[in-house]
Amino acid sequence: MTLALETTDLKIEIALDDDWFTVCDLTALLPGRGVAALLPDGRQAAIFRDRSGELFAIDNRDPFTGAAVLSRGLTGTHRGRPFVASPLLKQRFDLASGECLDDETVRVTAYKVRAA
Repeated sequence: MTLALETTDLKIEIALDDDWFTVCDLTALLPGRGVAALLPDGRQAAIFRDRSGELFAIDNRDPFTGAAVLSRGLTGTHRGRPFVASPLLKQRFDLASGECLDDETVRVTAYKVRAA
């Protein structure tokens, strides 16, 4: 049996400056996995949807290696804080704030995100 893909008209948008930028369809986000989106200025954002449906967006660039890989990291929670672990060196980044949970001097940009 083949299951039909879920469809929705909802788009994921992230806040850039004073405007919202559409990055993908809600159906592109599988709970617990990330997707990368190219932003108008050439940067990349990593967008996540957790298992409860909450949306997060952070920079996709791993500040420790310079590689654009955070969207491919493993997600989880630590003391109630949702995070993604870089697939390269395994540093964990808080999905809500962008703070590195393993080195408090390092952080990535966290974006406001919504489904509209």
